[in-house]
Amino acid sequence: MTETRERVLDAAERLFAERGYTATSLRSIVASAGVNLAAIHYHFHSKEALLEAVVIRRAGPANRERLLLLEKCKMAARSKTPTLEKLLEAFLTPTFRAVQDSGEAVQFMRLVARIHAEGYLLPAIAKAHFGEVMASYTEAFLKALPHLTADEFRWRAHLATGAVAQALRPPEWLDGEAQAYKPIATEAVLQRLIGFLSAGFRVPMKNTKSRGAKCSVAS
Repeated sequence: MTETRERVLDAAERLFAERGYTATSLRSIVASAGVNLAAIHYHFHSKEALLEAVVIRRAGPANRERLLLLEKCKMAARSKTPTLEKLLEAFLTPTFRAVQDSGEAVQFMRLVARIHAEGYLLPAIAKAHFGEVMASYTEAFLKALPHLTADEFRWRAHLATGAVAQALRPPEWLDGEAQAYKPIATEAVLQRLIGFLSAGFRVPMKNTKSRGAKCSVAS
């Protein structure tokens, strides 16, 4: 049963990453995994629950590591507030380490980018299963960024998600002159990203009120 469940998860992750959640049918997952439709209903009950299981399988261990790194970050800062750069490093390191160690993690990041673009499922999954991580890091980031309101921080974190996904894409996927770039060490990419995000988070707020719907942070 465990082998069947893993085959379904592997197939679903690949197809969701390639086609997106909406465009991927349960029948296509069944065909790719080499199982029958009853196996999906037995293990996961629904397509949405299957996506949830795919996300939890990869993101769960990374989020547990994030909490440990956050505690280490706070201990290292002693009574002071950890710097924005240290907090970003603690939050992003598990993702970059996973991508460095496993090609499967790259596929998972493609999946996250896909379902994030589709809009409504990823925030709900994150809120249901990773609330502790989101709350802990949001609290820490807001202390390091006292000039931001909670709503403005969520907007910037939402925009930062796109930058993270872009940073994890292999350079050869880019167009034009960027194709000539040689692959850079994961640590170098991480440090460039931290510098870029830090600048964006530190930009002073404007006095005008935000317009549009509120954003939910997904990790």
